[in-house]
Amino acid sequence: MRLVDSHCHLPIISQDIGNIDDIVLRASEAGVEHMLCVSVDLETFPTVLATAEKYPNVSASVGVHPNTESKVKDPSVEQILMHCDSDVVVAVGETGLDYYRNDEAPESQKSRLRNHINAAKECNKPLIIHCRDAARDMIEILRDEQAEQVGGVMHCFVEDWETAKAAIDLGFYISFSGIVTFKNATELKEVAKKIPANRLLVETDSPWLAPVPERGKENEPAYVRHTAQYLAELRNCDSEEFGEITTENFYRLFPLAKPQKSRKP
Repeated sequence: MRLVDSHCHLPIISQDIGNIDDIVLRASEAGVEHMLCVSVDLETFPTVLATAEKYPNVSASVGVHPNTESKVKDPSVEQILMHCDSDVVVAVGETGLDYYRNDEAPESQKSRLRNHINAAKECNKPLIIHCRDAARDMIEILRDEQAEQVGGVMHCFVEDWETAKAAIDLGFYISFSGIVTFKNATELKEVAKKIPANRLLVETDSPWLAPVPERGKENEPAYVRHTAQYLAELRNCDSEEFGEITTENFYRLFPLAKPQKSRKP
Protein backbone atom coordinates (compact mmCIF):
# COMPACT_ATOMS: atom_id res chain seq x y z
CA MET A 1 0.00 0.00 0.00
CA ARG A 2 1.33 3.44 -0.97
CA LEU A 3 1.11 5.75 2.05
CA VAL A 4 1.97 9.13 3.53
CA ASP A 5 2.04 10.04 7.21
CA SER A 6 0.54 13.51 7.02
CA HIS A 7 1.37 14.44 10.63
CA CYS A 8 4.18 13.21 12.87
CA HIS A 9 6.71 14.58 15.35
CA LEU A 10 9.90 12.71 14.53
CA PRO A 11 12.27 14.54 16.94
CA ILE A 12 9.94 13.81 19.87
CA ILE A 13 9.81 10.04 19.32
CA SER A 14 11.76 8.31 22.06
CA GLN A 15 15.25 6.98 21.44
CA ASP A 16 13.96 3.80 23.09
CA ILE A 17 12.54 2.66 19.74
CA GLY A 18 15.57 3.73 17.70
CA ASN A 19 17.07 6.87 16.24
CA ILE A 20 15.37 8.84 13.48
CA ASP A 21 17.33 6.95 10.81
CA ASP A 22 15.75 3.69 12.04
CA ILE A 23 12.27 5.22 12.31
CA VAL A 24 12.39 6.63 8.77
CA LEU A 25 13.71 3.33 7.42
CA ARG A 26 10.92 1.32 9.08
CA ALA A 27 8.37 3.74 7.66
CA SER A 28 9.78 3.33 4.16
CA GLU A 29 9.74 -0.46 4.50
CA ALA A 30 6.05 -0.21 5.51
CA GLY A 31 5.21 1.67 2.32
CA VAL A 32 5.26 5.18 3.80
CA GLU A 33 6.84 7.27 1.07
CA HIS A 34 6.61 10.65 2.80
CA MET A 35 6.25 12.10 6.29
CA LEU A 36 5.28 15.61 7.36
CA CYS A 37 7.20 16.51 10.52
CA VAL A 38 5.13 19.09 12.35
CA SER A 39 6.35 21.99 14.48
CA VAL A 40 4.84 22.71 17.91
CA ASP A 41 6.91 25.76 18.90
CA LEU A 42 9.53 28.09 17.47
CA GLU A 43 12.22 27.04 19.96
CA THR A 44 12.36 23.48 18.63
CA PHE A 45 11.61 24.39 15.01
CA PRO A 46 15.33 24.27 14.02
CA THR A 47 15.35 20.56 14.90
CA VAL A 48 12.22 19.97 12.83
CA LEU A 49 13.78 21.86 9.92
CA ALA A 50 17.07 19.95 10.19
CA THR A 51 15.16 16.67 10.13
CA ALA A 52 13.35 17.62 6.92
CA GLU A 53 16.57 18.83 5.34
CA LYS A 54 18.31 15.54 6.13
CA TYR A 55 15.69 13.15 4.73
CA PRO A 56 14.29 13.62 1.19
CA ASN A 57 11.07 11.87 2.23
CA VAL A 58 10.39 14.24 5.15
CA SER A 59 8.88 17.73 5.00
CA ALA A 60 8.40 20.29 7.76
CA SER A 61 5.88 22.82 9.02
CA VAL A 62 6.34 25.88 11.21
CA GLY A 63 3.97 26.90 13.98
CA VAL A 64 3.14 27.14 17.66
CA HIS A 65 0.68 24.68 19.20
CA PRO A 66 -2.31 26.20 21.04
CA ASN A 67 -1.21 24.63 24.33
CA THR A 68 2.53 24.96 23.99
CA GLU A 69 4.75 26.01 26.86
CA SER A 70 6.73 28.07 24.37
CA LYS A 71 8.32 31.30 25.55
CA VAL A 72 6.89 32.87 22.40
CA LYS A 73 3.29 32.77 23.56
CA ASP A 74 1.82 34.76 20.70
CA PRO A 75 4.26 34.80 17.77
CA SER A 76 3.66 37.65 15.38
CA VAL A 77 2.94 37.10 11.71
CA GLU A 78 6.48 38.28 11.01
CA GLN A 79 8.00 35.79 13.48
CA ILE A 80 6.20 32.93 11.77
CA LEU A 81 7.10 34.12 8.28
CA MET A 82 10.80 34.26 9.20
CA HIS A 83 10.83 30.46 9.03
CA CYS A 84 8.68 29.89 5.96
CA ASP A 85 11.18 30.52 3.16
CA SER A 86 12.61 27.01 2.88
CA ASP A 87 11.05 24.70 0.29
CA VAL A 88 11.07 21.88 2.85
CA VAL A 89 8.63 23.95 4.94
CA VAL A 90 5.36 23.03 3.27
CA ALA A 91 2.79 24.26 5.80
CA VAL A 92 2.02 26.62 8.68
CA GLY A 93 1.12 24.97 11.99
CA GLU A 94 0.21 23.19 13.94
CA THR A 95 -2.01 25.90 15.23
CA GLY A 96 -5.60 26.00 16.43
CA LEU A 97 -7.77 25.94 19.51
CA ASP A 98 -7.80 23.46 22.39
CA TYR A 99 -10.30 24.11 25.19
CA TYR A 100 -10.03 20.60 26.60
CA ARG A 101 -6.73 21.17 28.36
CA ASN A 102 -7.48 24.75 29.46
CA ASP A 103 -3.77 25.54 29.65
CA GLU A 104 -4.32 28.96 28.15
CA ALA A 105 -7.15 31.46 27.93
CA PRO A 106 -9.28 31.12 24.78
CA GLU A 107 -8.61 34.71 23.73
CA SER A 108 -4.86 34.11 23.70
CA GLN A 109 -5.32 30.99 21.59
CA LYS A 110 -7.60 32.85 19.19
CA SER A 111 -5.06 35.63 18.71
CA ARG A 112 -2.31 33.12 17.98
CA LEU A 113 -4.52 31.26 15.51
CA ARG A 114 -5.34 34.45 13.62
CA ASN A 115 -1.63 35.25 13.31
CA HIS A 116 -0.94 31.81 11.87
CA ILE A 117 -3.77 32.15 9.34
CA ASN A 118 -2.47 35.52 8.20
CA ALA A 119 1.08 34.20 7.94
CA ALA A 120 -0.18 31.25 5.87
CA LYS A 121 -1.96 33.62 3.50
CA GLU A 122 1.15 35.77 3.24
CA CYS A 123 3.44 32.86 2.29
CA ASN A 124 0.71 30.91 0.46
CA LYS A 125 1.16 27.69 2.39
CA PRO A 126 -1.69 25.57 3.81
CA LEU A 127 -2.58 25.37 7.49
CA ILE A 128 -2.34 22.46 9.91
CA ILE A 129 -5.20 22.88 12.36
CA HIS A 130 -5.52 21.36 15.84
CA CYS A 131 -9.06 21.51 17.24
CA ARG A 132 -10.35 20.00 20.47
CA ASP A 133 -13.60 21.00 22.17
CA ALA A 134 -13.52 24.29 20.27
CA ALA A 135 -15.24 23.54 16.97
CA ARG A 136 -17.65 26.47 16.90
CA ASP A 137 -14.98 29.09 17.58
CA MET A 138 -12.58 27.36 15.19
CA ILE A 139 -14.93 27.42 12.21
CA GLU A 140 -15.93 31.01 12.97
CA ILE A 141 -12.30 32.17 12.94
CA LEU A 142 -11.44 30.21 9.80
CA ARG A 143 -14.36 31.94 8.07
CA ASP A 144 -13.63 35.40 9.47
CA GLU A 145 -9.96 35.24 8.47
CA GLN A 146 -10.75 33.78 5.03
CA ALA A 147 -8.61 30.72 5.62
CA GLU A 148 -10.12 29.19 2.48
CA GLN A 149 -7.56 31.26 0.55
CA VAL A 150 -4.91 28.68 1.51
CA GLY A 151 -6.91 25.76 2.89
CA GLY A 152 -5.27 23.13 5.02
CA VAL A 153 -6.02 20.09 7.12
CA MET A 154 -8.01 19.44 10.27
CA HIS A 155 -5.47 17.12 11.80
CA CYS A 156 -6.26 14.22 14.17
CA PHE A 157 -9.94 14.88 13.62
CA VAL A 158 -12.25 13.99 16.52
CA GLU A 159 -15.19 16.36 15.99
CA ASP A 160 -18.67 15.74 14.54
CA TRP A 161 -19.89 15.61 10.94
CA GLU A 162 -21.19 19.19 11.00
CA THR A 163 -17.70 20.44 11.87
CA ALA A 164 -16.11 18.27 9.20
CA LYS A 165 -18.59 19.51 6.59
CA ALA A 166 -17.97 23.15 7.53
CA ALA A 167 -14.20 22.65 7.26
CA ILE A 168 -14.51 20.86 3.91
CA ASP A 169 -16.65 23.74 2.61
CA LEU A 170 -13.71 26.04 3.47
CA GLY A 171 -11.34 23.93 1.40
CA PHE A 172 -9.90 21.85 4.24
CA TYR A 173 -9.00 18.18 4.31
CA ILE A 174 -9.85 15.85 7.19
CA SER A 175 -7.08 13.67 8.64
CA PHE A 176 -7.66 10.65 10.86
CA SER A 177 -5.22 9.28 13.38
CA GLY A 178 -5.17 5.97 15.25
CA ILE A 179 -8.08 7.20 17.37
CA VAL A 180 -10.50 6.06 14.68
CA THR A 181 -9.36 2.45 15.28
CA PHE A 182 -10.23 2.59 18.98
CA LYS A 183 -13.24 0.51 20.03
CA ASN A 184 -15.05 3.40 21.76
CA ALA A 185 -14.69 5.83 18.81
CA THR A 186 -18.15 4.94 17.53
CA GLU A 187 -19.28 8.40 16.43
CA LEU A 188 -15.93 9.19 14.83
CA LYS A 189 -16.15 6.03 12.71
CA GLU A 190 -19.50 7.24 11.34
CA VAL A 191 -17.95 10.60 10.45
CA ALA A 192 -15.05 8.84 8.73
CA LYS A 193 -17.50 7.01 6.46
CA LYS A 194 -18.96 10.31 5.24
CA ILE A 195 -15.81 12.24 4.31
CA PRO A 196 -15.48 12.61 0.52
CA ALA A 197 -12.63 10.45 -0.74
CA ASN A 198 -10.84 13.46 -2.24
CA ARG A 199 -10.64 15.14 1.19
CA LEU A 200 -9.23 12.28 3.27
CA LEU A 201 -5.79 12.07 4.86
CA VAL A 202 -4.21 9.66 7.34
CA GLU A 203 -1.63 10.33 10.04
CA THR A 204 0.00 8.95 13.16
CA ASP A 205 0.49 12.10 15.26
CA SER A 206 3.39 10.02 16.56
CA PRO A 207 4.69 9.49 19.16
CA TRP A 208 1.10 9.54 20.47
CA LEU A 209 -2.11 7.64 19.67
CA ALA A 210 -0.76 4.37 18.30
CA PRO A 211 -3.54 2.58 16.40
CA VAL A 212 -4.88 -0.87 17.05
CA PRO A 213 -3.12 -3.38 17.02
CA GLU A 214 -0.18 -1.31 18.32
CA ARG A 215 -2.21 0.57 20.93
CA GLY A 216 -0.25 1.10 24.13
CA LYS A 217 3.06 1.32 22.31
CA GLU A 218 4.91 4.46 21.36
CA ASN A 219 3.64 5.47 17.93
CA GLU A 220 5.78 5.91 14.82
CA PRO A 221 5.11 6.65 11.12
CA ALA A 222 5.26 2.99 10.07
CA TYR A 223 2.05 2.43 12.05
CA VAL A 224 0.03 4.70 9.75
CA ARG A 225 -0.51 1.55 7.69
CA HIS A 226 -2.84 0.17 10.38
CA THR A 227 -5.01 3.29 10.37
CA ALA A 228 -5.16 3.34 6.58
CA GLN A 229 -6.13 -0.32 6.37
CA TYR A 230 -8.80 0.15 9.05
CA LEU A 231 -10.30 3.15 7.25
CA ALA A 232 -10.28 1.33 3.93
CA GLU A 233 -12.27 -1.53 5.45
CA LEU A 234 -14.58 0.88 7.26
CA ARG A 235 -15.36 2.63 3.97
CA ASN A 236 -15.58 -0.63 1.96
CA CYS A 237 -12.65 0.49 -0.18
CA ASP A 238 -9.79 -1.55 -1.60
CA SER A 239 -6.75 -0.87 0.59
CA GLU A 240 -4.39 -0.24 -2.34
CA GLU A 241 -6.85 2.22 -3.85
CA PHE A 242 -7.31 3.92 -0.48
CA GLY A 243 -3.55 4.35 -0.16
CA GLU A 244 -3.32 5.89 -3.62
CA ILE A 245 -6.20 8.28 -2.92
CA THR A 246 -4.88 9.55 0.41
CA THR A 247 -1.33 9.86 -0.92
CA GLU A 248 -2.42 11.91 -3.91
CA ASN A 249 -4.65 14.01 -1.63
CA PHE A 250 -1.58 14.80 0.46
CA TYR A 251 0.47 16.00 -2.51
CA ARG A 252 -2.46 18.04 -3.80
CA LEU A 253 -2.70 19.85 -0.48
CA PHE A 254 1.06 20.13 0.08
CA PRO A 255 2.53 20.48 -3.44
CA LEU A 256 5.96 21.44 -2.07
CA ALA A 257 6.20 17.98 -0.50
CA LYS A 258 6.35 16.27 -3.89
CA PRO A 259 9.69 14.47 -4.38
CA GLN A 260 12.36 16.74 -5.74
CA LYS A 261 15.47 15.40 -7.46
CA SER A 262 17.50 18.25 -6.02
CA ARG A 263 16.93 17.05 -2.49
CA LYS A 264 19.52 14.51 -1.37
CA PRO A 265 19.77 12.57 1.89
